[in-house]
Amino acid sequence: MATEGRSAESPSAASRRLESAGFVHIVARADGDALAASGLLARALAERGTPFQVSVDRTVADRTARVRAREPAADDVTIGVGAVDADVTRLDADDRPATLAALEFARELGTTPDPVLALAGLVAADVEPGAGESEWVLETARERGLVERRPGVAVPTADPVDGVAHSTRLCASWSGDIDAARDALAGVAVDLDEPESFDADDHRAIGSAVALDVVGADGADAGAAETVQRALRPYATPEHAFATVGGYADVLEATARAEAGTGAALAMGHDAHEPALEAWREYGRRAQLALEAGSTGRYDGLFVVGVDDGPVEAVARLAVAFRSPEPVVLAIGTGESAIATRNDDALGATVEAVARELETAADADSNADSEPSHEGTIAYDSGRRRGYLRYDTGRDESTIIATVRDLL
Repeated sequence: MATEGRSAESPSAASRRLESAGFVHIVARADGDALAASGLLARALAERGTPFQVSVDRTVADRTARVRAREPAADDVTIGVGAVDADVTRLDADDRPATLAALEFARELGTTPDPVLALAGLVAADVEPGAGESEWVLETARERGLVERRPGVAVPTADPVDGVAHSTRLCASWSGDIDAARDALAGVAVDLDEPESFDADDHRAIGSAVALDVVGADGADAGAAETVQRALRPYATPEHAFATVGGYADVLEATARAEAGTGAALAMGHDAHEPALEAWREYGRRAQLALEAGSTGRYDGLFVVGVDDGPVEAVARLAVAFRSPEPVVLAIGTGESAIATRNDDALGATVEAVARELETAADADSNADSEPSHEGTIAYDSGRRRGYLRYDTGRDESTIIATVRDLL
């Protein structure tokens, strides 16, 4: 279950390999940060005329199998955005968003990366635009007139009702229900049918109403007040297909997990705006309804949400941001689970350890019953502050919970 591969190379060293490549295969983790990074690198390769392919896979095992199934030519290069148990060039590092590394690669290749896509990738990685190393990206976007900060809410659509109802960056009583969201915003003194005419006061009124509903929602944790601030006063994108940087990030997150082909096309700059929005709406609706209907349990340091039908990663992320009194959430679905945390950027070692323990326990049970081994039935992946586990449907939930608790 080792996932080292080749260590992340410096942008200069890796770009030299890419400059002479006959074909580049980009194998990416299924999240918004990795999707944006893949798109930035793919656009740079396209600008240089280098053939490439982008693949998005949910687990380390899936990416590894894809890489090993290929028979590359001598001048082919495989780039891993996320852990791969094979000899590939790693674009990312565990303690740094993949988007930042992709920006460096693109610039080393002599191309000009799209700063709006880059900012969306950083937001998807829980990085505030302009913070730390990303300051130059925000300034570039501002100088080119691509972004402007304004009041309101960070959603991908101009229509605020559509935006807040399906967002996974917000959580209130109307989340997942467009009719309820429309009713909630009906009391705001704004003509919701004319979003193109909104001024700063209109956006501010909508943002204030949304924030109050999020903080005042049943079950909202004290941390919801801080979390919702990150979805307010967005960076608007006047010339872009999506209304705000934060909304673009939400769409990248949704498509990476629900419609990877659409997400990859979107990140590469193809005309995939409408199908991406449809995937985002369905993903957000299912996640919000699953969180609302989910059973919950609280342990020391861990909050558990039982998910009957919904995307476990989004449920875990929403719960840790808006509902959990504990710093870590485990969302358990059918044959899969997700972990989300507020403050552990390097969650990978913990998720891998959980997978190892569950696999060891399954093998012990199989040997005791003289049944075939379960070896290899645990697949996993991890990103910044989140992890994913996939396993056969016979796993005992109490064992999963106990294993996660022991290794946190």
